[in-house]
Amino acid sequence: MTPQERRDLEALHEGHEEFFHAETDDVYDVANILDGSKTIDLSHGGGELRDLARDLFSDVKNIGDESLRKRRMDYRTRRDRAQRRTDAFARQMPELVRAYVEWSAANAGKSCSETGRCRNTWPSMDPKVREVQLYVVGIFCAEKRALHLQAEDYSASSALVCQGVIPCAPLRPHTAIMIDALELFRVARNRSPHLSVQAFVKTISDLQGVQYRPYLARLFSIALDVYLQIRLAVNDFVLQALRRDTPDWRLKNACPACTYTLKDEPDLKFKMLFAMDGNDSLKRISREAIGGYESTAKGLGERFLGDDRYLTRSFVDQFGVGCGDESLTQPTDNDNPCAGRWKNMKEDATSRMWGIFDEAGIFMAICRHGFSLVIADIVRSGEQAKYPVAVVSKLLDVFGSNLAGGYDIGCKFQTTLNRSTVGPRAQALNYTSLVPAFHGYAHRRLCQLRFLARYVDGLGLEDLEGCERTFSKTNGLASAVRYASTFHRCQTIGGYIAHNDENDVYQNLTTMILNNYKQALGIIEEGRSTLPRVMNDLGITDVSVFGVWLSEENEYLTARSREPEEETLQMEYWQKLVNLDASRDLAWTVATPSSTATSTFVQKDITATTRKETMRRHALENFEKDLKIVQDIEIKLGVTKRWVPEDEEWQTAGHLVANRKYQRCLDQLESLVVARIFELSKMNQSGTGYKLRKHIAKALKARSAAIRTALDRFNTAARACSPPRPQLTFEEVVEYTFLADFDLLRNATREDISQRPWASPAARAAMDQYFKVCRAEEEIKRLNVEIRRIITYLRDEDRYMRACIAELQVSHPPLAHQVQLYHNVRAKFTNHHICLLTDTIRLPGFTGTALPGESTKTSPGDSVSHPEIIIPSALSIVTTPTSPLTTPESGDGDFDLDEFDADEDEYGDDESALTLQEIIRISSDGYTAQE
Repeated sequence: MTPQERRDLEALHEGHEEFFHAETDDVYDVANILDGSKTIDLSHGGGELRDLARDLFSDVKNIGDESLRKRRMDYRTRRDRAQRRTDAFARQMPELVRAYVEWSAANAGKSCSETGRCRNTWPSMDPKVREVQLYVVGIFCAEKRALHLQAEDYSASSALVCQGVIPCAPLRPHTAIMIDALELFRVARNRSPHLSVQAFVKTISDLQGVQYRPYLARLFSIALDVYLQIRLAVNDFVLQALRRDTPDWRLKNACPACTYTLKDEPDLKFKMLFAMDGNDSLKRISREAIGGYESTAKGLGERFLGDDRYLTRSFVDQFGVGCGDESLTQPTDNDNPCAGRWKNMKEDATSRMWGIFDEAGIFMAICRHGFSLVIADIVRSGEQAKYPVAVVSKLLDVFGSNLAGGYDIGCKFQTTLNRSTVGPRAQALNYTSLVPAFHGYAHRRLCQLRFLARYVDGLGLEDLEGCERTFSKTNGLASAVRYASTFHRCQTIGGYIAHNDENDVYQNLTTMILNNYKQALGIIEEGRSTLPRVMNDLGITDVSVFGVWLSEENEYLTARSREPEEETLQMEYWQKLVNLDASRDLAWTVATPSSTATSTFVQKDITATTRKETMRRHALENFEKDLKIVQDIEIKLGVTKRWVPEDEEWQTAGHLVANRKYQRCLDQLESLVVARIFELSKMNQSGTGYKLRKHIAKALKARSAAIRTALDRFNTAARACSPPRPQLTFEEVVEYTFLADFDLLRNATREDISQRPWASPAARAAMDQYFKVCRAEEEIKRLNVEIRRIITYLRDEDRYMRACIAELQVSHPPLAHQVQLYHNVRAKFTNHHICLLTDTIRLPGFTGTALPGESTKTSPGDSVSHPEIIIPSALSIVTTPTSPLTTPESGDGDFDLDEFDADEDEYGDDESALTLQEIIRISSDGYTAQE
């Protein structure tokens, strides 16, 4: 809005006549005059400038007098004020970080009652120290408190941070939040993602016995953003000092068990196992879609804690359709036995999303131990192929060859990846796409034989379902991010996942290893006791026969995965012949005149005749259409004589059609049983509420009735087959837990496979038992490697961090304290890990070693490298104030807290007041200070 437009609006609002004569009246914009962008016509002898200055100075002097104060018209939007506040904080951020580092070091080791200050808060006699009254809010207190500003302070905000509080405004704060309260909320929200700012502020209000008001939550949010940005900067300084600020350093060292490789360790088929999947719980509603404006503010910068896990939108979009990877639009259903069975396999279902959502969820990858690797926002679409392709591309860039990733539609994704721009590189680096264990049992049997974890050599007992366990935690953030800005949504998600990695996941690392070792030993022991007996009953003398059976089953199902084209045409020809006979009979029936005749004609006879003529014409047209179709198929099949029911070809094709109906009934029955299996597993899943359990129970009751109906249709179709197929009972169907049983029924229509050795239930159970033992032995091998990696990592990391801290204690003690805090995040679990690793080593059957090895990671910053400390330049250079220190307003009366949110953005008036005083001094010869 231009100054002229602003004056016109003011004149219109006040009903002044100046609106019509604005071009000729002497109306001045003070801001433009003070900054020199506009001059005014006056003479010094006339005293115009002196009168103007005195009037303005009178207004400035009476700012604190509510009786004389007239609130100025503020035409800035909330976005403008927020952006100005953000910019002001950003300019002060380097000094705020320095102040926080000093405060944190000064309060190290103090009790809770002693923390909060690194300066003497007693009244000072030093004239360079000014004392101000500020409203300080803590966990158990909210009171006016005397804080000190020193001449060497860069700004009031940095001076307040030195005393353990975060201001809610950049230049003239009325209120400040204690750092202890902000840290408590940060940790509490990361432990309980349902906790919101409003709930926490209401809790503080209840503890202090005051009424909660919405502006209190706004003030707390402002201070929280500043505090989180300070922590981010401190974390960057720590990583820079430790030489761990190189690109992708966190990703390369995300999991000690996966990434801390050692010399002379056994080779593993898969260097890293990870799972990836999408989740639509963390959607964000676009403010433009609900009538608002989309915030462009990015907080105090574009970065946030945990942002090193996020893939940028530009990086993801380069793998999308229309950005150079048109291969993703090519159909792949012919190569995929599970096409159509999963929603995220359908491109038309994933290419769109409700317009009300901007981000429709997240897509992330985690290692087999639960550490997050990368995250990508799903933007205005469903779970498209570009997200897993981007994830795989990033991981291939960082980790290189021999990776294996589990994805719930890994069967189709393997084909999609090969056809994408990443395909040649993925094939050259030997990338393997897999299907997780839980999702795998809903895939076709042919897909299971190729991608299911149980049948893949080198995978061990890993189920590749880690994403589901992670999403069960992050779903609690849904309410907090649904209406947040883009920046605050990513800040919340990234901060939570980073905290979860460094605490829950890292703490459970050795717990998982101990449990997996016990599980693998149990499977091996059970297999050695039961498998020989079963093999003896089946007459099997060599375990290699199980691999042969698996190959035979794969070949059998591959050969019958599609109907032969000739059989398809024969069945279509038979069906069209049946339709032709039916249309011929109908045409003959309509065309044949009635045997009864009347001697006289009436109007109703004429109407009936017209109707019959129309029916006869339609019947003849249908007959001609069916005849044309039959003739076309006869040309394709090379039929010289049209089939009749007495022909052998007619009867053979009829049996094929009956078998097809049988398979269609089997498909419907299978889908109902799969839904029943999933619902039963959901009923027993922890975290399922009472109402959802009741809803699932009602759905199961209805599902059982649907299964009975589908079963009746299946048995009817089974009896129509030639020879008749085996019929099923309801008790047999509800006991099906593996879809392989359905696939055997489906493919048994063309030949009897009951005599195949791998088709009997006993042989299939023995085959599954054998492969479980094989996977357990592979798991033991991988766990032995991971145990030695963890032992070596604990030793090397502790040595490296202690050496760095000792060196920093001499050169920069405050930074040494921050490095110590960084080290304690994981070091607090060291004893826990040692105890669990000791328990693992003492297990009967343990075949690994407890001796640490020598790491292959020797780059600067790695745990085994020599410490080369770097003091960040921002912490080594002292910044001097460039302008007089602005003193926060204070007074004896109660503050008008309702106006804090507006007053905090008026810091520009301070500079205008100082400039105005200079104008008055030089413009008036007889200037005297007004009392």
